[in-house]
Amino acid sequence: MTDTTPIEREAMEYDVVIVGAGPSGLSAAIRCKQIDPDLSVVVLEKGSEVGAHILSGAVLDPVGLDRLIPDWRDKGAPVRTAVTDDNFYVLGEAGQVRVPNWPMPRLMNNHGNFIVSMGSVCRWLAEQAEALGVEIFPGMAASQVVWDGDRVRGVVAGEMGLQSDGTPGPHYEPGMELHGKYVFIGEGVRGSLAKEIINRLKLSDGHEPQKYGLGMKEIWEVAPEKFQKGRVVHTMGWPLGKNAGGGSFIYHYEDNLVMVGFVVHLNYENPYLYPYMEFQRFKHHPMVAELLEGGKRISYGARAISEGGWQSLPELSFNGGVLLGCSAGMVNVPRIKGNHNAMISGIEAAEAAAAAIAAGREGDRLTDYDTAVRTGAIGQDLKKVRNVKPAWSRYGLWPSLVLGGMDMWGAGLTGRNILRTWKHGKTDAEATGKAAKFKPIDYPKPDGKLSFDRLTNVAFSFTNHEESQPCHLKLKDPTVPIRVNLPEYAEPAQRYCPAGVYEVVEEANGPRFVINFQNCVHCKTCDIKDPSQNIVWTTPQGGDGPNYPNM
Repeated sequence: MTDTTPIEREAMEYDVVIVGAGPSGLSAAIRCKQIDPDLSVVVLEKGSEVGAHILSGAVLDPVGLDRLIPDWRDKGAPVRTAVTDDNFYVLGEAGQVRVPNWPMPRLMNNHGNFIVSMGSVCRWLAEQAEALGVEIFPGMAASQVVWDGDRVRGVVAGEMGLQSDGTPGPHYEPGMELHGKYVFIGEGVRGSLAKEIINRLKLSDGHEPQKYGLGMKEIWEVAPEKFQKGRVVHTMGWPLGKNAGGGSFIYHYEDNLVMVGFVVHLNYENPYLYPYMEFQRFKHHPMVAELLEGGKRISYGARAISEGGWQSLPELSFNGGVLLGCSAGMVNVPRIKGNHNAMISGIEAAEAAAAAIAAGREGDRLTDYDTAVRTGAIGQDLKKVRNVKPAWSRYGLWPSLVLGGMDMWGAGLTGRNILRTWKHGKTDAEATGKAAKFKPIDYPKPDGKLSFDRLTNVAFSFTNHEESQPCHLKLKDPTVPIRVNLPEYAEPAQRYCPAGVYEVVEEANGPRFVINFQNCVHCKTCDIKDPSQNIVWTTPQGGDGPNYPNM
């Protein structure tokens, strides 16, 4: 018999409760304290430490950091590698064509930007926040929203010790309710609390569906003679071809470390596409292989990327709080940048909340935040590029380069988009085609030198989950993977997951769907791409998941 006794939790009251110690959440915390040192501010982080779950390219546009901490250079921010060389290539299987910089819209220029580890940047931001009196609790997963009618009153965080059947174990800790006058949701892409709030309050009604990409990244230590500090390379084309949109990045960071990443747009049709293996195949291109041969891969990770841009921004404020950064979807897709907008969103939210609290308000909508985002620097950044993603989805690589380039040039010169505003249409799940229309793709076996199998690479994400807890990857209907997804879509979860979480195991009495949740790197791809929308990603207990050292 199920115990229905309500769980009693202690509650703590704060002025501002922030979920997520990413660039948006930490920027919000710092700005709150800069405005009013007496504001009580807490930041909750599900990773084992700040930065443990941060994965980003990353070439950082410092505009957000300049606004938040103008003297960041003097304070020793880990933002040291200026971009010195900016290159863009279209790849074929055996060669490449460099696209010259001069016809590219000016907003695509990376000079003045910095190659960074955003994990390291967030750790440094956390130090600045704590010095101002912000409380930061790592290993505290915010697992539930505390509702007061249609107001977000706070969150439940720190629940630990549930057994696999969901009942409290011998070392169960119920966690706490953290209440705020305002609650900032900065979980990153497709966060579980943000998803609940958006759906319950219908914040996306009247807006285009959010679109996503899957970003996979390895850090390599290369031979010193091949390292060119500050060099930035972006590619498009091979190996994806017509199978999917996407591209790569190669950033020469520091200490002979090169960040190698690959992005696959998740609106691909062919359910046999295997994004992880496309990434591994990419590294065998002659241009890439030459760089990596003789080097050593030292870390791996993966994360979904929001790609919907301007059209897909939901309502950003609600009674009692706001959505920050990638929880709302503020990535500039052609620039492959979102950290600057995330930081600015945190600043804008802090300023709106501090003003409201000073005026004696709490729990209402911070509509000034919506206005600041849509009419300020973030809106201007996203509006200029708003047609690049839908053009690519509709026409493919080369036409989108021409159309998108013209539209960005026009927006940069006149402030108006020649193409106006194109729609995205389908969700990425709806874009998945039936298996009968496609043929399986034969991928080369990883060689163990440049390319690696998934489980070997997942070990380099340093992922760990307590195995006795409930599986955090929930199936709405456990029969759907075998009954629907396998015959109709060849069960694409076997392939779209970059960590090998999902398997179809053949047994004497038929196939069985297996979820290896211990492998999960919290990328959220399954929640996005499952064609039946049957998988729901929820947060595991705090501290679990990847432990990225410098991604």
